[in-house]
Amino acid sequence: MEGGYRSPLLSLPGAVPATGCDDGVAEYYGDPLREQRLLVEGKGFVDFSHRGVVRVEGGDRLRWLNDLTTQRLLDLPPGVGTETLVLSPHGHVEHHLSLVDDGNATWIHVEPGTSASLVDFLQSMRFLLDVDPRDVTEQWAVVWQPIPEPYPDFVTRVDARDDALAGREIFFPRDRLADVPSLLGPPIGLAAWNALRIEAGRPRLGVDTDHRTIPHEVGWIGSAVHLAKGCYRGQETVARVSNLGRPPRRLVRLHLDGSVREQLPRPGAEIVAGDDVVGVLTSAAYHFELGPIALGLVKYATDDTGRFAVREQDGTVIAANVEAVVRREEVPPPGQQARAALRLGAARLTPPRPGG
Repeated sequence: MEGGYRSPLLSLPGAVPATGCDDGVAEYYGDPLREQRLLVEGKGFVDFSHRGVVRVEGGDRLRWLNDLTTQRLLDLPPGVGTETLVLSPHGHVEHHLSLVDDGNATWIHVEPGTSASLVDFLQSMRFLLDVDPRDVTEQWAVVWQPIPEPYPDFVTRVDARDDALAGREIFFPRDRLADVPSLLGPPIGLAAWNALRIEAGRPRLGVDTDHRTIPHEVGWIGSAVHLAKGCYRGQETVARVSNLGRPPRRLVRLHLDGSVREQLPRPGAEIVAGDDVVGVLTSAAYHFELGPIALGLVKYATDDTGRFAVREQDGTVIAANVEAVVRREEVPPPGQQARAALRLGAARLTPPRPGG
């Protein structure tokens, strides 16, 4: 479903199309601030039908996915949602997978336009195992609801984290998308969901990340990376940063001065502290309570208590307060670093157990 996709829900009254990576679904349906309030009240749904959907069958699927990705999936119970990453050999994030297993197959949704490359990678790693990964984006679509419980008639991924994006993602047959409003209530645009995402400090692959991003920088340790599981591609970088050092950058939330201009700053605007450029803004939104907010990546050592601003390409400067999403930690003393190095070296010499 590459390019040219248009959700049938865009034909609903008031729908305004989104652009960029979210092209094909609605940015809002008339009033994005009102739509945010509806989501906070637990009402409505958000059209995720532009995202890719991958289904993996076969008796070895969870053990296999456990060995290929960053999350522990060996004992994942049916119906429990989680997320995991595919890393490059150097530890950079290549894919972010939101997944759930229904007891017969593992259902995954990924960022728009990335399902084909994910399936290509998975197909290349099948070997002789009982696994069958398929891109089923043409047949299945995802919608999001702010209700943290399963949906009885379809496969549901529940996200139970205690933040603004706690809710559920439902895998619907694509040919039934037009029926969703009658089942789930009023449609809500991505602008409202994105504001809650920024409030929650949740990064999006390809939006708040780039080709250099490692999991520590954006808060995926714990939620998408299990630090005490078997080997996987890119694990050495994860272990090194966890044991010996700190990531080059880290994710922060910015509260912007809304009196400077009506438009939100564009992704790529500089984050400055005093006279120094310390980072880059990655996404921004209007929040119905917090006002204009944003996410950005800053140098790891940046002091959050300093005076900050966002500087756009046209020279406009917007004052900002910074709030850590990934907190800065003190560098461990040399003795602790040496002990960690020994542990890391021993881990490299220990062969992985079958299945992780």
